[in-house]
Amino acid sequence: MTMTSIERMQNTLARRPVDRTPIAVSPWGATVAKWREQGHIGADEDIAEHFDQDIRSGGWLNSVVDLDAQAETIEETDETILQRDGNGAVLRRHKLHDSTPEHVDFRVKDRTEWEAWAKPLLTQFDRRRIPFEGYRDAKRYAAEKQRFFCWGGVAPFEQLHPLSGHEYMLLGMADDPEWVKDMVQTYTDLTLNHLEVLFAEEGAPDGMFFYEDMGFKTQPFMSPAVYREIMQPGHARLFEYSHSIGCKVIIHSCGHVAPLVPGLVEAGMDCLQAMEVKAGMDLPTLFRDFGDRLSFYGGVDVRCLISNDRRRIDEEMDKKILPVVTGGGGYVLHSDHSEPPEIEYETMRYFVERGRYLGRNGKG
Repeated sequence: MTMTSIERMQNTLARRPVDRTPIAVSPWGATVAKWREQGHIGADEDIAEHFDQDIRSGGWLNSVVDLDAQAETIEETDETILQRDGNGAVLRRHKLHDSTPEHVDFRVKDRTEWEAWAKPLLTQFDRRRIPFEGYRDAKRYAAEKQRFFCWGGVAPFEQLHPLSGHEYMLLGMADDPEWVKDMVQTYTDLTLNHLEVLFAEEGAPDGMFFYEDMGFKTQPFMSPAVYREIMQPGHARLFEYSHSIGCKVIIHSCGHVAPLVPGLVEAGMDCLQAMEVKAGMDLPTLFRDFGDRLSFYGGVDVRCLISNDRRRIDEEMDKKILPVVTGGGGYVLHSDHSEPPEIEYETMRYFVERGRYLGRNGKG
């Protein structure tokens, strides 16, 4: 029996049989532009619909401290621009290409500025933080296409570091954990208070997709013990709320976060994405350890796709995906990263079509 994307994703997140593996793609803007130039995709064609993607998202809340602040330009060259933003953060961005901004300075470096400036603004409800129209349009579009629709946005870790930077946030976890706990709970309150209004007025989504990049190349940004003490209480509240409105919880986290997975499972995570291979994440191992409690989304080394070598792609997919889908687990096809322009269109099409039918009804 052919399922809709909604049914397919619901079954996947509940680790039940599906008619075919649900898929998702995340090509860079430059990748999409290249494929359009080559004539593979229409000028106005939606890239996710082109690949028959099963999942859509929308609704990102605005977590900036001062919604009235205008970006203040401090310095500008032909290649970069240095600005202070509404979080009081001074960041240098490249103008010629997309990249992670350089962290230059932060207003909130400790409890003092947090309590005097940031917290009072973040504890106020403000409808401007809610993208009502964008959420409404994305939800309507997903319903028309019968796609599984997630609210998508950040959770406390991704809300904290734009405010105080990774360095001051992590120093705070060690030197003043009560301050960082207070920030976690304040941002959790902010998110819950605004989501309740959004969903009351526009309807609940099918699922929840939180972005929390808590790892780098070799290890998480914090120990499992620190995660449980400081971050987990906020996550538990967010995930409990999600479950209370009938939504499974998908967590995106780049980097090596395997040591944090037990704590995330305790907090209520239902699905882990993206399982970055070059950071040491291994989908078969995670499935062995957590496959009875988690579904998985991604975990296929994007470097195999970049090689455009179908033999390598087959080997990687068989090694990573088959143990999950033949073992009765839930799995959404995706690479372990967004897809850069080195990947040829025909390679992406091959990956999607081969992956779609791996694990059909739980069979290889």
